[in-house]
Order: sequence, then structure tokens, then C-alpha cells
Amino acid sequence: MTLPFYTSPEQLMRERSDLARKGIARGRSVVVLTYSDGVLFVADNPSNTLHKVSEIYDRIGFAAVGRYPEFDSLRVAGIRHADLTGYAYDRKDVSGQTLANVYAKALDAVFTERVKPYEVEVCVAEVGSSQENDKMFRLSYDGSIDDESRFVVMGGQADTIRGVLREDYQEGLELAAALRLAVRALGAEVGTGSGSGGAAAPKREISVNQLEVAVLERFRPNRAFRRIPTATLATLVEERSSEDAPDGPAAE
Repeated sequence: MTLPFYTSPEQLMRERSDLARKGIARGRSVVVLTYSDGVLFVADNPSNTLHKVSEIYDRIGFAAVGRYPEFDSLRVAGIRHADLTGYAYDRKDVSGQTLANVYAKALDAVFTERVKPYEVEVCVAEVGSSQENDKMFRLSYDGSIDDESRFVVMGGQADTIRGVLREDYQEGLELAAALRLAVRALGAEVGTGSGSGGAAAPKREISVNQLEVAVLERFRPNRAFRRIPTATLATLVEERSSEDAPDGPAAE
């Protein structure tokens, strides 16, 4: 009789974690950040149909990276949970924190009970009455959950993007300035190859056609989620605002 190979629980968990992390790192990046009038979602996503950013409920948005079938199943489950909770109790009883807890339990169950974990990372964001009351929760493949206050970065070269945001992010940014910052941070990623003579690969150039952008608008009644079309997006990216202007007297 042939005995089955034995794998220790620690080794099994390490292998699952490595598989999930590699799958997430291969995904195109997503940046979620708060700005003066709400929460901004910016995804590196050239597809017009396979959305990485979507609405969950009245004032709650969803963003994810990784394997599309897996995070889309989470998105659908979250919508159903929010709809049932709002119908059975009250729409105000549906919160981003409650939904994040539901996702955390689901991801933990998949990670510990199934052979293959979900190769996904998820952000649940809820816009509040002020920027201080905006809430963002980042959920990892193993069900761990982090409460973020300013921005969330997922997928791709997340550490590089996060470094740009840590250096340049400011409270109270207007939409145009926040969008340009997110695009600049996404462009900080470098290719996997190298330049001529062994030089480092150049940073990426991201056009508006490669972006999926949406906002949760603070003062929008009822449903706060709104997608920003490409034409409007181009105007916002190119627009100069007072936040980006150099200090000193205004030019005449």
C-alpha cells in the first residue's frame, strides 16, 4: 500500500499564500483614495466590460485585483447581501464595515478549507459626511482586513505605487488633482525588462483609454457611485488646478 505524501499545515499555508500573492502581483494595479468630495477609484484596466470597480450599495463601492471570476463572484455576493440587509432592516443598516467583515469571513473560509485560495485582493469603500468619515477596508486573500485612512493600493508593483502616494498625497485634494496623482503613481511602475546597456526599464506611460475611473460623491443624493467617462477623464487629467500650481503670486 502506497502511503500519501505528508505536508505539514505550515508548509501548506505557505504554498497557498505564495500562490495567491503571485496571482495578485500579476494583476493590473488599482488605487483608491479619498479626496475633498468623496472617494476616487482609479484602475489600470483597458477593458470596457470586465470592470474592476463597481457599486455595491447606496454609498459603498468595490474595487479588486486578481482573477476576475473570483472577485466578481465576491462582488455579486456583496450586492445580494447588501440588498437583503437593506430590505429586511433599513438601508442605513448597510455599512462598508459590515460588508468587509462578510468578505473577510468568506475569504478566510476559502483559504483554510479549499485546496486553492482566491487570488484576489479587495477594497470596500464607504463615503461619509466628511473626508474624516470616509472608510476604506483592504481585504487580502486569506481574509485579513486592514482599515485604511487615506489611500489603498492593490496589485502590480504596489510598494512602488504606495511610495509615490506617501510622498505626494495631501488631505483635501480636489478631484482633478487626486486623479492626476493616482495616474502618476500608477505610471511609477516599471517594466519587467531592462533598457539598453542594462539600464533600468522606463516607467510606464498610461493613457486615459487604459483607465477605469469612478467616484463615490459625498453630496450626491441616494446613490453616490458614478463612473467618469473617457472624455471627461481626459479633461480632468490635463486640467491645471490651484493645488498643482507653484507657490507664490499668481501670474498675470
